[in-house]
Amino acid sequence: MRIRTLTLAAASGAALLAAGVLPASASGVTVPKSAQEGSVSAADLLAKVTSCSQISSGKYKTDDETSATIPVCGKNGAVFWKSDMDIDCDGQRTTNCNEDRDPWYQDDTAFHQSDGKPLKAETLPYVVVPSSSSIWNYSSAGIKGGGVVAVIYNNKVEYAVVGDTGPTQIIGEASYATAKALGIDPDPETGGADSGVTYILFKNSKVSPIESHSAAVTLGDQLAKQFLAAN
Repeated sequence: MRIRTLTLAAASGAALLAAGVLPASASGVTVPKSAQEGSVSAADLLAKVTSCSQISSGKYKTDDETSATIPVCGKNGAVFWKSDMDIDCDGQRTTNCNEDRDPWYQDDTAFHQSDGKPLKAETLPYVVVPSSSSIWNYSSAGIKGGGVVAVIYNNKVEYAVVGDTGPTQIIGEASYATAKALGIDPDPETGGADSGVTYILFKNSKVSPIESHSAAVTLGDQLAKQFLAAN
């Protein structure tokens, strides 16, 4: 399992006027029920990411003890990578995400809910991006907190948001809820997937509020269709 690092708080009250913003009621917090979300199939999305035009200056490790083999790739309107999935259980304490269940647990996430509280890994599908470094700067690539991510595994699509930042040299991590929805063991200590996970992050997108999974699915489906048309 990877060595976790402290996340940097990135709470911001900026107006959500960038491209891809989708408003939703703050009450629209839902736990994902199906891992085939939206109308775009996993096969159609994967067909657009068969080759990589590398945009990162270097490559990432999937875990602290592995070699750096994973590039960040660029496409029209998105960036993507293919890696493993480690489990992030950080943020608000819940039944399955706390100090007792997760040896690396931290009670904060880089990006916060609309009420200022950390995200809730057990119920909100979110993805962790590497903290900015000389390898790659996610914000310079048009990726922001609350941005939409299509996570694909075992022919299933789950829409998530960019919810946390991780180590500068490691890639491939998502929340407990993301893993559970995709049929991956979500246990923060022993779960995850060793390989076969594709993350497609849509540029200049932002879900509002970030904690609304239904808003992420609606916007994600729209952006996935645009992605297919543009690539």
